[in-house]
Amino acid sequence: MAMTSASVQAQIKTAKLYSPDHNIEAILEDGAHGMPTIYVSLDGKALIANSEIGLKIKGRKMPMAIRKVTKPKLVKETIKAPFHHTSKFDVQYNEMTADLGDGISITMRAYNDGVAYRFSNTIDRPVVINDEIAEFVFPDNPDVYLPFSTNDKKPEAMAFQNFYTKSKIGSAEPKLAFLPVAADNGGGIKTVILESDLDSYPGMFLRADSTYSILRGEFAKYPKKYAYYPWRMQMYVTETEDFIAKVRGKRDLPWRVISVTSDDTKMPTSNLVYSLAKPSKVADTSWIKPGKVAWDWWNDWGLRGVDFKAGINTETYKKYIDFASANGIEYVVLDEGWYDPKSGDMLTVIPEIDLPALIAYGKEKNVDIVLWTVFNVLDCQLKDATKKYAGMGVKGFKVDFLDRDDQQGVEMVKRIAQACADNKLVLDLHGIYKPHGLSREYPNIINYEAVFGMEEMKWSDPKVDMPLYDVTFPYIRMMAGPVDYTPGAMRNASKADWKPVYYNPMSQGTRGHQTATYIVIDSPFTMLCDSPSLYEKNQDWVDFTTPIPTVFDSTEVLSGRMGEYIVTMRQAGDKYYVGGLTNWDPRDYELDFSFLPAGKQYKATILKDGINADKEADDYRITTSTVSNTSKEKIRMASGGGFAVKLEPVK
Repeated sequence: MAMTSASVQAQIKTAKLYSPDHNIEAILEDGAHGMPTIYVSLDGKALIANSEIGLKIKGRKMPMAIRKVTKPKLVKETIKAPFHHTSKFDVQYNEMTADLGDGISITMRAYNDGVAYRFSNTIDRPVVINDEIAEFVFPDNPDVYLPFSTNDKKPEAMAFQNFYTKSKIGSAEPKLAFLPVAADNGGGIKTVILESDLDSYPGMFLRADSTYSILRGEFAKYPKKYAYYPWRMQMYVTETEDFIAKVRGKRDLPWRVISVTSDDTKMPTSNLVYSLAKPSKVADTSWIKPGKVAWDWWNDWGLRGVDFKAGINTETYKKYIDFASANGIEYVVLDEGWYDPKSGDMLTVIPEIDLPALIAYGKEKNVDIVLWTVFNVLDCQLKDATKKYAGMGVKGFKVDFLDRDDQQGVEMVKRIAQACADNKLVLDLHGIYKPHGLSREYPNIINYEAVFGMEEMKWSDPKVDMPLYDVTFPYIRMMAGPVDYTPGAMRNASKADWKPVYYNPMSQGTRGHQTATYIVIDSPFTMLCDSPSLYEKNQDWVDFTTPIPTVFDSTEVLSGRMGEYIVTMRQAGDKYYVGGLTNWDPRDYELDFSFLPAGKQYKATILKDGINADKEADDYRITTSTVSNTSKEKIRMASGGGFAVKLEPVK
């Protein structure tokens, strides 16, 4: 790490900070209403006009004015990133800190691809924060992509799963949207609002103020009283305090992140959120194993041709283990039902399941078991559950239905992450708010949901457009972190034929589209969502898909435009993988293999849409050829289509 010395300049009312390449300028200055303002521009073009930021602290009178500012310092780091979309990366930024008086400061960083700021409490004392002011004023009425809350009555209580509503900010609905949120500033420039290092503090939502072209931050109030939904004993908030957070002692608040890109292909591989998070608390990560999962819930335990009643029982899960073992799949998840969810007791397994026998059976066949549970149920039995199941040989938990991100909810997630790390248990977090870098601090968190994933296809309105979403969320949501999208549907439907079917669900788009998601989407712990019975009838697809890794050494988006298509290349050791997705528009694409090392030949195995895939969405072809870095391949993606390529060096 190299940095200049920091000296203090007194009585500065305006402070400027530039990115290391000097293309981004960030200005912090005293505002007219007793709060500082922040301004961000790229090459002289204003992206965020003067926007008020600040804290409303109980007992503190306004204003919150800049007292002094440290001289900017340059920081350079190399960050190791296990289970991230790249194994390590270099980062550099300029940083300065402004003293706002009364023990509050603000630190600002300027990167070559964005700006981040955070408040800190610098005096060792308890502080009650009534509210945080976080405004983002957008000039020129840009298009914004807003994932709205799905709960109109209690908008802060939901699963953080929705598609994007695109509109001009001047005509956007004034509904609560969860992060990340993107804006199209014109000229190819995209601004994305995120947060990082969310620790013992509520997450940020945004609401559009169309009159003033502002996205304004809002935060869940501190919980006061709780109740429980009886069918899962899921805790929910019934009454709140009139403040958002209690801050104890010297500490930093979350980073507010303004990502800036002028090329859509740089968005999915952003490292800002990860680099701003706390370093790992897990020194030895060798026990953390990413991988694929034979999953039960989406296909509704839908086995065929067996001599037992399929369902939540030992025989069914042995079949899933057999399928996983035969195809090199690392995990089987026991989803909801292995304990009685109404009981709220995950220490008692239902009599239909012999869990020790299943764990032993899986061990014989090199398949590990992960158990589903509800956040507050695990938290209530945290010490006993982690000790018991780790001791039995369970490898982790899929934790579901938090459906909130107030301060106490965020603290619960951190508590669970630490206890699971202590017992060498991995975590797949569902029903949760967006990632914020916690998987850097706790790399045993190997995936997050917070996405409108394949499970929604069991019940969604036919107006839902998944191929469009599939070429939109990698540019926005994946900037925050990995995605448990749960792909792998064997029933594939065209736009004309798709309909929601709960017990035998289907995907929108082609089989090639489904296959490409295993490469395009960051997903260290990823499902094969369909039934073993259907996979066994499509063995060539299984043989192609299951060897694709779930973590890679490097990732590059070769081509793409948000909302239209994306082509992603990933490298793992001496092998390369390319996945391409399109929206409902068919698309001809020429794949250029120039990313391959010069002077070497590779066996290319390509799974692509069949000639009739526009009508028969499950039509696909697998071809092989020999290519080098001078080769090119023309590939047609059908409506809602896609392709996947595996490249292995010719020995």
